[in-house]
Amino acid sequence: MGQKIYRYMSNTLPPIKVFAGTKSHYLGEGICKDLGIELGKMNIEHFADGEFEICFDESIRGAEVYLVQSTFPNSDNLMELLLMIDAAKRASAASINAVIPYFGWARQDRKDKPRVSIAAKLVADLLSVAGIDRLITMDLHADQIQGFFNVPVDHLYASSVFIPYIESLHLKNMVIASPDVGGAKRANSYAKYFDVPLVLCHKQRAKANVVAKMQVIGDVKGKNVVLVDDIADTAGTITKAADLMLAEGANSVRALITHPVMSDPATDRILQSGLTEIIFTDSIPYGKENPKATILTVTKLFADTIRRIHNNQSISSQYLFKP
Repeated sequence: MGQKIYRYMSNTLPPIKVFAGTKSHYLGEGICKDLGIELGKMNIEHFADGEFEICFDESIRGAEVYLVQSTFPNSDNLMELLLMIDAAKRASAASINAVIPYFGWARQDRKDKPRVSIAAKLVADLLSVAGIDRLITMDLHADQIQGFFNVPVDHLYASSVFIPYIESLHLKNMVIASPDVGGAKRANSYAKYFDVPLVLCHKQRAKANVVAKMQVIGDVKGKNVVLVDDIADTAGTITKAADLMLAEGANSVRALITHPVMSDPATDRILQSGLTEIIFTDSIPYGKENPKATILTVTKLFADTIRRIHNNQSISSQYLFKP
């Protein structure tokens, strides 16, 4: 309780300290550059058996700590984040805020068949038990994951970086499309913002990551299509949808993908598909050669959010819209 009293009894706000995990170091550096502060110093010592130890190399006592780490690849980065949280708690941080641009395990958010786990809820419990006071994330696979937490969740939207880019293309006869029915709500928000038609793809899966059948619901003939989705894993759905729309007379097909998971053979599929361009955020590092890929940074979005949280300001005003 003493840590919480600190924030309310002090005449000044506690200092901001930002640290980044191994795979999200570039995000931490970008966020700190926008905030005008130095990225915190942290050491990760690896042992021969695969275990590792987290140690902060500077005092964080009484500080407002932000730990930046996307949980992909899933297991190692999640464990690294949990140890960062535990270390911050034991080092007497005033508050611990997990900044997870890409929230892994989010696709397992419900019990959709007998005897399966709900991994998103388990991860939420792990983060809570480890000791976070707040979660900052972006474009969750399902909005209801916010309800798995008993701490504040700031759910940001990549639309704030995607929309200016799409506007800069000056596309004529544009339509917004969702590669599956599950993403219809997200795509519909973009369609309303641009005041253009919405097209849906209905797909049937043979098994996970394998699309058996797909059909387009709506008119794409002579249109410039912008597909909207939160994750590209093996890119089977997005490339199949693009090729199908081109076969039905679309002039061009682009894709807005928040999180470039891009498991093999995703990049080859993108290159061999009819997609004109695929636009990602840098929530996950994507370092493969792909002339069709455009990467937009979200560091300013997260830096602005951290600044507003620190100053007890509303963050809703920075959203162009909420999908």
